[in-house]
Amino acid sequence: MPRIIRSEQAIDERKDQIKRAALKVFAEKGLAGTKMSMIAEEAGISQGLSYKYFESKDEIFALLVEEAIEESHNAIREIGQLPGSPLDQLRTFTLRLLDENHKHDFLLVQQAQKTEGVPHRAKEAIKRYSPQLTIELMIPIIVRGQQEGQFAEGDPYKRLLLFLSVVTGLMLQDTAALGFDWTQEIDQLLRILTK
Repeated sequence: MPRIIRSEQAIDERKDQIKRAALKVFAEKGLAGTKMSMIAEEAGISQGLSYKYFESKDEIFALLVEEAIEESHNAIREIGQLPGSPLDQLRTFTLRLLDENHKHDFLLVQQAQKTEGVPHRAKEAIKRYSPQLTIELMIPIIVRGQQEGQFAEGDPYKRLLLFLSVVTGLMLQDTAALGFDWTQEIDQLLRILTK
């Protein structure tokens, strides 16, 4: 393997290491409460080395927001291609949302939507992310589920909005501290749509 490819791979790996650390710190401390030194410490590197890869915490924050939003939109767009019935598709999608690995991404986007002083690049990414678009992309699954008798009758928009509001609330909970694993309650949660 040529030396330049290994070098690029090492750079990408170091950037990913810093981004993972930053995601955790931002999710816990928020943008204003985070310093580059905290990110470097979480990543297990020196603060000086972190600046070799990123100019500032704002650059990392904006990049993480963009990546989280892109991943979220891709997951929503693909929900209709998941295997199984509409109920199965929604179950799989909800399990992904409630997975602890996605929690930091979700918290980061929440902060970007509500925090003052968010970098312009992150604000632009947020503008492209519309909760309305999320609902519009998911409505056909609810309608199909109603037509197949899996979901209860009623306004699919309101039913989906209620369901997503509950899921969002659960994602904001500190499940480790509470001792809950919401993924074990998925069928109970889906009853919002099925009954």
